[in-house]
Amino acid sequence: MLGDDPAVREICDGGVTLDVEFTPARLRELSKMDGAVVLSSDGERITHANVHLVPDPTLPAVETGTRHRAAERTALHTGVPSVAVSASMTTVTVYAGGQARVLADPVVLLARADQTVATMERHGARTARARDRLDRAELGGYASVRDVVTMAQRLVRLDRLGAELAELAVEMGEYGRQTTLQLEELLADTPDELWGLVADHVAVDPAGGSTAPTAEQVATGLERLAALSDADLLLPGPVARCLGLPAEPEDLDEHVTARGHRMLAHIPRLRPVQISALVERFGSVSALLAAEQTDFADVEGVGALWARHLRQWLTGLVS
Repeated sequence: MLGDDPAVREICDGGVTLDVEFTPARLRELSKMDGAVVLSSDGERITHANVHLVPDPTLPAVETGTRHRAAERTALHTGVPSVAVSASMTTVTVYAGGQARVLADPVVLLARADQTVATMERHGARTARARDRLDRAELGGYASVRDVVTMAQRLVRLDRLGAELAELAVEMGEYGRQTTLQLEELLADTPDELWGLVADHVAVDPAGGSTAPTAEQVATGLERLAALSDADLLLPGPVARCLGLPAEPEDLDEHVTARGHRMLAHIPRLRPVQISALVERFGSVSALLAAEQTDFADVEGVGALWARHLRQWLTGLVS
């Protein structure tokens, strides 16, 4: 048991009451006795050993073994995670939140993590190429629905691979530290890039009086993309519909105009409030590229210094 609170003590019968510091060696020796071992809620101390757990027998359980069924019902009864170890089957099962998870061997997890890292590296390279194509298309004024959809597919898939790798890193425990560092490097700005892509292209009802989407509209677009199945994510139609873009095959080459969120987010130290103000004022990448330094200076929150920096940075993009 990973927690010692009144609900846990209520179902403990017999055993030995302890209050000693947790160490792997002590846990190993105490586990040689029959019954459960109870740890403090912070996992720092061993509070009970050789305990017989008596959870509510009417709680549902899918396990067949006595020990695993007791652990499953105990987790449901107390709300505290329970761990069942089977020496004969060489498995460790964690029960928490109504779910059961069999922990894999760290060597197996490490191999899976290495495979996922390699997949993310390959997919990251393809994402970078899609980003370069979209950047050139937006700057040149010829971006299409297909360009946006391809970029969204790449970013969502990369984000999903990152979630899988993060889960593996958690399960690996101390063996997952290197994997976590690799994950941070591989994902980099992917969430921000995806947010900017949706903010640039999600459809907005012109009757609302603004061409810029609200935060809620961007969030809805992101939620729709996240809800796509892996199979639907491979198809341009479902992805385009998540953004409210034309989704028929003949519409994929239709021209789209980027609002500028994603491009402006690449400017170092430019604040989100400044980006929002610039997008609200100019409305498109082409308008931003055509604007003069004085036009930028007139935008609230930008000022003369940032106006000069913006003009120089944008000029460098097209030179």
